[in-house]
Amino acid sequence: MELLDNLIISSHSEEYKIELFKGDLTDMRPNEEVDILVVSTFPNDYIPVPGTLIGALYEKGISVSELAAKKAIDLREMCSCWLSEEIIAQHPGIQFKRIFYFEPLFRGKPVQVVGDIFRSLTPILGDEFSITKVAMPLVACGNQGTPVTKMLPPLLDAAVHWMSFGIPLKNLKIVSHSTAQAMQVQRVFAELKQKYETLVIDINKEKAQNYDIFISYSHENSSEVDIIVRELKKLRPDFKLFLDRIELNPGAAWQQRIFEALEECRKIIAVFSPPYLVSDICKEEYNIAHYLNRNSTKEILIPIYLYSTQLPVYMKLIQYIDCREGDNHKLKKACNKIISILKK
Repeated sequence: MELLDNLIISSHSEEYKIELFKGDLTDMRPNEEVDILVVSTFPNDYIPVPGTLIGALYEKGISVSELAAKKAIDLREMCSCWLSEEIIAQHPGIQFKRIFYFEPLFRGKPVQVVGDIFRSLTPILGDEFSITKVAMPLVACGNQGTPVTKMLPPLLDAAVHWMSFGIPLKNLKIVSHSTAQAMQVQRVFAELKQKYETLVIDINKEKAQNYDIFISYSHENSSEVDIIVRELKKLRPDFKLFLDRIELNPGAAWQQRIFEALEECRKIIAVFSPPYLVSDICKEEYNIAHYLNRNSTKEILIPIYLYSTQLPVYMKLIQYIDCREGDNHKLKKACNKIISILKK
């Protein structure tokens, strides 16, 4: 593949690299190997159409339909994505172990939900899957028809901010197949690169914690959250609670705004419910909290299971306080438990 440009992000005294290439993702050299390949497609549409990446994979012996029949992780309803089982490829150009499918129209327009790629990868990276290198085409810019100028800014913004937080994703390769698209992508990439070159974020740096608790919740559950707030204030009148909501502005650095708010709090309460799991802002808050919790020696994240819903596997891994189905008595007992956790 031909390297067109790259962006180096410094964080935690380490370097994270985003590279722009022109080439064929199904004909990579061994030194270009990545852990997963990201592929965008229409929902449940895995027909190997000639001229598409899915078609090229099929020609190299990889059937997306067969992989779809046995997904390793399916987060489409929550984050538009699913992860394949490990691939055993015979063709030497297949230099990746798994495929990560982005089906944006499952939840919305590609530009609005492109952050789902990193939202989905965050709980996977560094856990049971050893993933540090990812390659992708400019997603949703082929048959799905999204203009390069519309897709690259929010894609790059999400990538830069998650990588600068220090997630284990060390290398992201964005690959254009055609010369025409490569020229366009290279121009837009160069323009965006200027604002990121001096970006340095260090989450290990000690910062002031101005609040005791951040409550991540859906506004549809405001009345139940009010019960939690009243009870916590009753038990500890001096507690400082953070309840602010941040508006989602596609294309802006809103991940960083959420991160800064969460980092100012000693503990983070996540209130699980059906509307919580369909809210992009709630999922972003939870995934950042999950990452902070995973990289801390202390217990930071405290989930409260408010109403029954289909929780993703990674949300079940952290012990929650069961208050289903919005039981007031259970909520008050949960507050006593939260107080005891805060004393640790």
